[in-house]
Amino acid sequence: MITDEKLSSFVNRLDALSDKLSTTSESNAFVALSREYAEIEPVAKKAKDLLAARKEFAGLSEMEGEDDPELQEMADAERQMLAAKIEVMDQEMRILLLPKDAADEKSAILELRAGTGGDEAALFAGNLFDMYQRYAALHGWKVEVMSISEGTKGGFREVIASITGSNVFARLKFESGVHRVQRVPDTETQGRIHTSAATVAVLPEAEEVDIKINESDLRIDVFRSSGPGGQSVNTTDSAVRIVHIPTGVTVQQQDEKSQHKNKAKALKVLRARLYDLEYQKRESERSATRKGQVGSGDRSERIRTYNYPQGRVTDHRIELTLYKIDKVMIGEALDEIIDPLIAEHQAELLASAGDIV
Repeated sequence: MITDEKLSSFVNRLDALSDKLSTTSESNAFVALSREYAEIEPVAKKAKDLLAARKEFAGLSEMEGEDDPELQEMADAERQMLAAKIEVMDQEMRILLLPKDAADEKSAILELRAGTGGDEAALFAGNLFDMYQRYAALHGWKVEVMSISEGTKGGFREVIASITGSNVFARLKFESGVHRVQRVPDTETQGRIHTSAATVAVLPEAEEVDIKINESDLRIDVFRSSGPGGQSVNTTDSAVRIVHIPTGVTVQQQDEKSQHKNKAKALKVLRARLYDLEYQKRESERSATRKGQVGSGDRSERIRTYNYPQGRVTDHRIELTLYKIDKVMIGEALDEIIDPLIAEHQAELLASAGDIV
């Protein structure tokens, strides 16, 4: 249980920050104080409410042994309700005090690739991308396609997009992994169910301050962009391939007609992939001390199955099944999968954190 002393320290810190903000005129100091105030405000508010509830509970406890049976019964009932409320508030407070994932507030780079299943896998990758686009729209996020490779019969062999907005990575990071689909393809004449897959990677979008890239570590090639079948779609050498020599990470961009724009996009994706390498390394080290069922980030792991004949979506990490595949695929019910994944991850963190005092 979090002590009253600890709770009071958050309330006092918020009051102190409020006083400093009202007297600080230096811009950099004001920005730093404002950032800290924004971070601690929800914690202090919850702490204040919890302290008030505990004080009220203590007052009701003092009524124990009252001579008036009716009054005693009312106090007992109220005390039971308040005890349950305090337990919930205490759990919420513990979650607020969990170490923050530095990448959670970032925007994200979404990479989708068709896996096993040929044309059907490309069509499924297209379905998943539509799902994420609609989900992004519901959350007020902006989606910008950075690179795209279309399938021969529709869908995508690969698509890379930037998703910009508040807490994008926090909500999408558990989407990384292998997504499997079971359905009857339009081209199937005998009604047989086929299984195919697509791989999703969600990378935290990195700024230059997050990851430094030395020009000497890069090999940059420019070439003429090409369309399906290798046909030339551009008469100038505008396509860009960048190889990060120390890691071997390679990024290629050719969607823009401008070499400069393709290079900028390629560097953006490269920066995200390099940042993600460091992020995955840190997460692996953390998960080594716990089971890491949800937060492993293993992109070779089959995480979810979309079964169209039965109308269900199953997330294998938390054994959750929803019989509303249509609403999931238009983004409306995706939060019904993401919210339990986040809750499971928080439960793991709480279990590994032990008591917070």
